[in-house]
Amino acid sequence: SPPNGGTPSLSMSAVEEATPPPPPSTISSPPHDAPTIVAKRVSASPPSLERCGARLRAGNLVSFPTETVYGLGCHALDPEAVRGVFDAKERPLSDPLIVHVTNIEDALALWEASSEEEEESDGIRSDDDAADDDDTRRKRRRRAAERSALASLSRAFLPGPLTIVARARPSVPPILMAGTGYVACRSPSHPVARALIDAAGVPIAAPSANKFGHVSPTRACHVMDDLGGEDVWVIDPGGVDDDDDEVDDGGIVHAARDDDDVCRVGVESTVAKVEMNAAAAGGEDEDDILGSITILRHGAVSSRSIREVLERENLSRHFVVSDSVKFTSQGTRNVAPGQTVRHYSPNVPCFMIGPSRQNKIRSEGGLRRREEGRDEEIALDEEERAVLSRSVIVDYGARLSHHRRSALGYRDLSPEGDPRAAASCLFETLRWSETVDGATRVLVPEVVLDDDVATHGEWEALVLAVKDKLTRAASAVVVQEFR
Repeated sequence: SPPNGGTPSLSMSAVEEATPPPPPSTISSPPHDAPTIVAKRVSASPPSLERCGARLRAGNLVSFPTETVYGLGCHALDPEAVRGVFDAKERPLSDPLIVHVTNIEDALALWEASSEEEEESDGIRSDDDAADDDDTRRKRRRRAAERSALASLSRAFLPGPLTIVARARPSVPPILMAGTGYVACRSPSHPVARALIDAAGVPIAAPSANKFGHVSPTRACHVMDDLGGEDVWVIDPGGVDDDDDEVDDGGIVHAARDDDDVCRVGVESTVAKVEMNAAAAGGEDEDDILGSITILRHGAVSSRSIREVLERENLSRHFVVSDSVKFTSQGTRNVAPGQTVRHYSPNVPCFMIGPSRQNKIRSEGGLRRREEGRDEEIALDEEERAVLSRSVIVDYGARLSHHRRSALGYRDLSPEGDPRAAASCLFETLRWSETVDGATRVLVPEVVLDDDVATHGEWEALVLAVKDKLTRAASAVVVQEFR
């Protein structure tokens, strides 16, 4: 993982020469070269959702809103349908999908530890002599602890923006899991997503509804921009079916009347992996650590919140909770999505600007304030001004506000550094940045966390999520000068 500071300084020209261009799937084509529109917008009316449910059961694709981002859904237990998602997104099979369900029981049914029937396959004897077998007793203890942890986390956070990864039952298709044997599952809270899953009557596997590596979609129009040439229905809570002549709002399932509230969190879910340690030889104490819960992707649920649940359920003595967010190359087999170093990237080359070119800003209660109450003046030479004149700045916490007059375009996700506000508009703003006429690069700040912000409990998770998304949008490349 790239550290908070100390990244080697590179000129932009050097980085552009060394960095391969984005894959063709993430480069916008001119309007006259745009593919024929095959995708279809549909409403969120009950009859429309029933049709979408039938389409999913038949192995076809439906895109739908969640509280995080838009998903591209398919029948999770149909391997051919799952392959269709990978094909439509041009996504490598090494990047697994998340299964979406509406109730805890359906989530638990996907994980091996949740089923008593799977114990014999794990080498746990079920006969009467098992009680005298120390190895069997240790395995049963671990299975019980894993089952309790999965159930406790599910009760505490589902429905909501947490994805839980654990060992899968044999019925889960390997293609769904990148062949790792671990399945990711969550229960969305968005009413349209829940109504669609119920209408389908099957679990829905769904990554974000965009071309792989591009900025995640938070509106139906974003999905159409990326997947308009694919055979997919796109649910628009505020719209009507493409083949309807009149607007009929009766019975439509709405998240909110304001379209900005469709994906209110705005960034993907937190991903937490539950894994048990191998049973140690010899005796064990009642307070021994039996397993770990590892944050693999930052979202709206923090590791602190997970620890609090474990403490409340008397499980904290058995599990170590830690963060292990990775930056992997494409093709690396991951147990969770969102691990590749280039992700959430606009179609224009994107770079992080290091602290040496940022405002000096202090924190007050998690909010950010400029030291002198105004932008600092940092001298720019003619070459740097020329570079900035062709650059779009997507700022966070006013770190780059002193460059806004020199930039081609400028927007701040939240001048005060409020991560909730920043997360809710992050992907929308990155998509805006690639539409600015004449832009040759997008610049975002490298987010270096000070102690106050990093430990501010209420916002901790989303601060880390915003930092992670900006880092991956820039492929973790930091520059210290505008060249």
